[in-house]
Parts: sequence; structure tokens; C-alpha cells
Amino acid sequence: AALLAALLGVLAAAPAQAAGYRYWSFWERDGKEWTYASQGPGTARPADGDVQGFRFSVSDDSKDSAKPRDPADFDAICEDTPAKDGRKRVGLVVDFGTAGDAPGGETPPKRRTACAQVGEDATSAEALASVAKPLRYDSKALLCAIDGYPKTGCGEQVSEETTTKTQPATGTGTGDGDDDGGPSVGLIAGVAAVVLLGGAGIWQARRRRA
Repeated sequence: AALLAALLGVLAAAPAQAAGYRYWSFWERDGKEWTYASQGPGTARPADGDVQGFRFSVSDDSKDSAKPRDPADFDAICEDTPAKDGRKRVGLVVDFGTAGDAPGGETPPKRRTACAQVGEDATSAEALASVAKPLRYDSKALLCAIDGYPKTGCGEQVSEETTTKTQPATGTGTGDGDDDGGPSVGLIAGVAAVVLLGGAGIWQARRRRA
């Protein structure tokens, strides 16, 4: 019993594991699906009629990044922006994420769409800057903020405990909102079972010797 209590105490005191990073991800619309962009917005050069998206969230890497949630139909986004010679139109979806993704003390703006009309050689970053200033970058050209959101931070690592505390009760965000960063019930039960089996084995061995 004492050993079990000690083990459970160690598990309860275990530090929370890293849940990922908080950052803006960049997406391209391929037909009806979002695909993670193979280039950064500073080098990608969209064509006239393309749709691109930006999503703020907490995730481990590109494989599990949250996608933009708004509909992304170019005709609907750019219906009020007539074509012009020497210019291209790019449909943009800017999704500021959920309350669970937001840094402490900040509230994400409502997600929105915009039609950027820019020069034919413009990059995705230039298209975004034309409709969602101010943008903020770090020294490595990582996109940190769109339209001033978030006010601080850039690609910082976030723990499970931090994301759980900022997630609403409905469980929106990248996680399910139920993990407090500590050991799972299954893990504790498994450790308890191992300890109990070990104790039973010791008792049986003593009984045989007796």
C-alpha cells in the first residue's frame, strides 16, 4: 500500500508534456480541400483565382495543424472585386482560431475572408498585407501576427496544462479540453495493477516458505 501511494504521488507530480506550438499555418485550396502550403507566404506566388488560407492554432506540426474553417469559394470571396488588367485576384481566408488557441488575456477576432487584388508577381505575403495589416514577423521571417493578432508571441511552445486552462468548457480548440497535463486514468490503473500483482506474488512466496 505504501509503495502504491508513493508511485501514485510520483505520477501526480510528473510535469506536463509539451502539447505543441502556437503559430499561424499557411494553406492552399486544392479543389474542395485545404492542403498545407509547400512554401512560406513570403516566397509563394499565387495565380489569379487561387484561394489561400491562414489559421492560428496550437499544434505539433504540419500533420496535425488545424485547417481554416470558413468556406473557400473564389467566386464568392471575390464577387465584388472586378478583374483588372495587370492585376490578379487572390481569395484569402483568415481564421484567427478558437479561445483555446489564444494566448492568455487575448480573444481571437472573428474569422473572415477577403479578396486581395495585387500585382501579377505579388507573393502571398504581399496579398495578405493588402487586406489584413498590420502583419508582424520575427527575425527569421516567421509570420507572427495577422491584423495585429496575437499582440505578442511567435511560434512559442505550449504545454498541455496551458492549453487546457485556456480552452472553453465546450472543448473547442485542438484538444478535447479534458486533459490536465497529468497522468491518465489508464496509466494510474495500470501501475496500480502491477503493484497489486507484485504484492500478491510476494505474499504467495512467503506462504510457501511457511
